[in-house]
Amino acid sequence: MKNFETRAIRTQMERTQQREHSTPLYLTSSFVFDDAEQARAMFAEEIGGNVYSRFSNPNTSELEDKISSLEETENAFATASGMAAVFASIAPFTKSGDHIVSSRSVFGNTHKIMTELLPQWDISVTYADIRDKSSWEKAIQKNTKLLFIETPSNPALDVIDLEWLGNLAKENGLLLVVDNCFATPYLQLPVKFGADLIVHSGTKYIDGQGRVLGGMVAGPNDKIKEVRNFVKKTGASLSPFNAWVLSKSLETLAVRMDRHCDNAEALAKHLQGHADVETVTYPFLDTYPQRDVAIKQMKRGGGLLCFEIKGGVERGRKFLDALNMLSLTANLGDTRSIVTHPASTTHSKLTKEERGLVYVTDGMIRISAGLEHIDDIIEDIEKAFAATK
Repeated sequence: MKNFETRAIRTQMERTQQREHSTPLYLTSSFVFDDAEQARAMFAEEIGGNVYSRFSNPNTSELEDKISSLEETENAFATASGMAAVFASIAPFTKSGDHIVSSRSVFGNTHKIMTELLPQWDISVTYADIRDKSSWEKAIQKNTKLLFIETPSNPALDVIDLEWLGNLAKENGLLLVVDNCFATPYLQLPVKFGADLIVHSGTKYIDGQGRVLGGMVAGPNDKIKEVRNFVKKTGASLSPFNAWVLSKSLETLAVRMDRHCDNAEALAKHLQGHADVETVTYPFLDTYPQRDVAIKQMKRGGGLLCFEIKGGVERGRKFLDALNMLSLTANLGDTRSIVTHPASTTHSKLTKEERGLVYVTDGMIRISAGLEHIDDIIEDIEKAFAATK
């Protein structure tokens, strides 16, 4: 099966004797052994098989097979949430005294892992600027073990040249971890550019309907073995039910992402030159500074866009309150369009100077374009503009 859409739909576990067409749910905590010898051999990992759902389950295994196929990696492991996947992509590969270089432009809780948790174990982190290649080169130290990047970034939608970063990691013998949540494997394949581990929050586009939590780490067999052993011991395993939902959701990822991209690009173009808007950020716009890089490594521009509303923080708050259809919620990648004002919500605890370092401005509005009709999305935004003048 060569094509993405076919692999997303036809990668399934073997049918049972019931001859089901759609994958069944395996809501069981443990599995029965045929005899004592089989139990011994499975615990000794001499033979494969399901022992306990914290270790493996037919539903999580199907999801892992599907993600590794779509990301074009050797293997994958599913976790209880996206943040569990982020932590599992770092913790097994670092120890006391090690150093990490991370983009400063990362998700808020990833930032907390880097600045609050890792230092407790004497793992230091240096932040590099996603827009400045030289800052990455300067940040690498003798004890650096790992590079961590989100591209496109949250929330400013910056991209970094993954081919360049992959070469930098290889030249210095470093592990490259890429959070591919915003692009999904349908739009971007980090492994093609030298990534070692690819991280996802399945809660976002992979689910696509705001229903369940989940995360995945994809990569080579030896690295995923370490991730699997780490999660088995620490307990952040994905539930069979959530794995079943996410695996089914992947069947429609391609068609959903095409619509997300259609709506996001159309909205971005509508807002260009708008009387109430200072600037618009969308990776495939002609005005996007890193457009050539985005086109090189992404199939399309994605389902997210940002714009700078005239009037700063106060008008940003009023704009959110004036929206009628778009949702105000702590998520993205949903069928429903979602709007966020980072300066007053997700990044409100940062100083203005700190927000500037991750390119979050006072008037920045981030929109996750949903699957509604584009005319209805635009109408809701226009009414909110009019109500806040």
